[in-house]
Amino acid sequence: MPLTPLDIHNKEFGRKLRGYDEDEVNEFLDQIIKDYEAAIRENKEMQSHAAGLQDKLNHFANLEETLSKTIIVAQEAADEVKSNAKKEAQLIIKEAEKNADRIVNDALTRSRKIAMEVEELKKQASIYRARFRTLVEAQLELLSQDGWEALERAEVKELY
Repeated sequence: MPLTPLDIHNKEFGRKLRGYDEDEVNEFLDQIIKDYEAAIRENKEMQSHAAGLQDKLNHFANLEETLSKTIIVAQEAADEVKSNAKKEAQLIIKEAEKNADRIVNDALTRSRKIAMEVEELKKQASIYRARFRTLVEAQLELLSQDGWEALERAEVKELY
């Protein structure tokens, strides 16, 4: 057990003939008590200060660990967001490619259909023209027959 100032104060020495001067010894002991009390006080202050610094150190160590974990979580979240964005972009691109293919195929189908309709219209126009030509030729042939002249003369005679 460590020595206390009270132990020093209560310490009594046996007396002998030709011993030390009692007043000098008591004064020296009083000085030792004061210095020892000051050393104990300073030691307690240092321990208190060291405990405070240790608490701060623990606090900052915890803070550092928390920040480190937060940074790791944030990095993981950022990586996940980046990965999800890439996946979504790929899906959008695939969907756009499908839509583009569908649009191109629809356009090709419509183009073929329109081309077929144009060809059909050309055929119908050709048929119509041939029929119309045949009709006109038949009418011209009728007009050029001799029967019309006789009809014209008969009409003129009847009018006079």
